[in-house]
Amino acid sequence: MKSSAYDVGIVGAGISGLSVATFVRALRPTARLAVLEQAAEPGGAIASFSESGYLAEWGPHGFLDNCAESRELVRLAGLEDEVATAPLSRFVRYVCLDGRLQCIPQKPLAILRQPLMPWLDKLRIVGDLWRRPLPGEPSVAQWVAHRFGSALLPFADAVFTGTYAGDIERLAIDAVMPGVRELERTHGSVIRGLFGKMRATKKEGREKKGLPAMASFKEGMAVLPRRLAADLHAAEMLAYDSPVREISRQEDGWQLATGQGELSCRQLVLALPVNRCLPLVAAALPGMPPPRAAIPEARILSVLLGFDQRAQIPFGFGYLAPEKEQRFALGALFSSHMFPGRAPAGCQLLEVLVGGRRHPERLELPDAELIEAVYADLSRLMVLPRPVYTAVLRPRAGIPQLEAGYTELLRWRGAVQTAHPNLHLCGFGWKGIGINDMIKEARRIAGAIDAPAAPEAGAEVKGVYF
Repeated sequence: MKSSAYDVGIVGAGISGLSVATFVRALRPTARLAVLEQAAEPGGAIASFSESGYLAEWGPHGFLDNCAESRELVRLAGLEDEVATAPLSRFVRYVCLDGRLQCIPQKPLAILRQPLMPWLDKLRIVGDLWRRPLPGEPSVAQWVAHRFGSALLPFADAVFTGTYAGDIERLAIDAVMPGVRELERTHGSVIRGLFGKMRATKKEGREKKGLPAMASFKEGMAVLPRRLAADLHAAEMLAYDSPVREISRQEDGWQLATGQGELSCRQLVLALPVNRCLPLVAAALPGMPPPRAAIPEARILSVLLGFDQRAQIPFGFGYLAPEKEQRFALGALFSSHMFPGRAPAGCQLLEVLVGGRRHPERLELPDAELIEAVYADLSRLMVLPRPVYTAVLRPRAGIPQLEAGYTELLRWRGAVQTAHPNLHLCGFGWKGIGINDMIKEARRIAGAIDAPAAPEAGAEVKGVYF
């Protein structure tokens, strides 16, 4: 970087910061742009692992291909030909129930036809039509039991275990599914609200969308941040090993104190995980302290098990285990079924998830004990010979938990951005934790820079996929 004064300064070269920078360059090619990353490489929580012909992920394993902003980013990165997909219409997911793997179809009516619960419990789901919305900020477990009955709790547990590695007794429904909560409040019923959306879609002549596909890249998820970062670095817009220690307001923008000196910018984007962002903003804006200093995080690790062809791994994405099953593993990804090239020829790969919000103590176990515990657990669910390859990945990044008080934090973020339109907060845990969540927010912020302020769109009603 040759200058010390920029139009846009971006702190963080994870997927959020890289996406903001890429979209800004596409929208405003002449903007003077600086991206500062404290690490020696890009990607944040996104990183791929490759060893002995096995390809796995330290962090997220993919994203659904039904997000226009993510497709645009892939195009800007020039990676369209590198995308690998696993369609939800063809790949199934399993839930461990009563000690067995039960296939869960991805369509609601197909789920209802499966013998997963008694018919009385299935009929109870329709009780949503007459249930008043719960007041306050209920947990996911409280909300699901109230609206659809307690028989659905194991399935809700599986969904949010797979997404957050979280605890449905603590995750807040208003935080993790604000769009569904808005439907409930507006229509008095989730089912009634969904039918209303379907009628509106038909009336407007919009094409009904089919099931999306899980998308990744042939060489792993790390391909995306590496390609975005390479383009920025070549343009001398990205600096590594540049931690930002302090930000301060100036009359015409912001000043950043880094390990290499100071720089200023008119527009500042803090593209950081929530818990790294909060102390910077709190110090810079003492008159607007955040309602909490940090939010909880859940940590998981991955145990990689490679098998030869004798392993009888069911076809599909993988499985999840509700807490009531008392399993050692949270679930597993059937990685070599999902995407090609994840295991050597003649071999198969499982990525088994351990820990989470409920069982952080398991993260402290030594590798050999973890491998044996995971193998024993999964061997009770499928026919598995001894693995021919094993490894344990211990990611550094925690998964933000959207629990009680999170919506208050979002309101504070909105107030900060109203009071300071040239300060933008995004990153892991702001407005969600998924790849698509972060890319959509990055695209919105890129469009808001040097443009009239526009209200944020209403909460999206997201599909629930196992």
